[in-house]
Amino acid sequence: MTSVSVPARQVRARYSTDTITVYQAYPPQIALPAVATGRFMAPFKRERMTWIKPSFLWMMYRCGWATKPGQERVLSIDITRDGFEWALARACLSHYDRDVHRDKATCSRQLKTSPVRVQWDPERSLELKALPYRSLQVGLSGEAVHRYVDDWVVAITDITPRVHLVRDLLRSGDDQAAAAQLPVEHAYPLPAQIATGLNASPNVTADEVPEQQHGQ
Repeated sequence: MTSVSVPARQVRARYSTDTITVYQAYPPQIALPAVATGRFMAPFKRERMTWIKPSFLWMMYRCGWATKPGQERVLSIDITRDGFEWALARACLSHYDRDVHRDKATCSRQLKTSPVRVQWDPERSLELKALPYRSLQVGLSGEAVHRYVDDWVVAITDITPRVHLVRDLLRSGDDQAAAAQLPVEHAYPLPAQIATGLNASPNVTADEVPEQQHGQ
């Protein structure tokens, strides 16, 4: 897919009929119990905002291929699409956007009351360089964190070995083999009302994508 064909603000992810995959990176003391039990528990703190990322390569940019302190284990987390869309329907943009907010005061009020905030950051290439289109990051707090931990999580998988493999292939100069290890992400069909609230680019909506194309 070339950059010309990718809308400026589009959610791209691995997803099925019922679930969507997001990524997080944690230290071993949080990641290993989560993988073992299938849910997050102490020392994971529900009181803190937790950010989930549908883009694998943006997660790699954020954690430096699992090398940054406190982000040594990368988790692939399957959550319900109902939960994901619940969050997006109640989200506010983390920064003022004149196309969405009436004024800056309205944006500020939403940030204080919403349990979810989102931001559009430059998507990343295999070399982790910024691309000319954006990827969605979703921050969960308050009620949203409790729902995430207790209701939305379907499966938690430690993909750190795969992350290390891709990193090592890149270091050896085998970009083609590295790219073959990447998860395949498709445009996620946001319901029209949610897309408007997020100021997403108009492209694919839930009514326009046949169910059989919701592959991984």
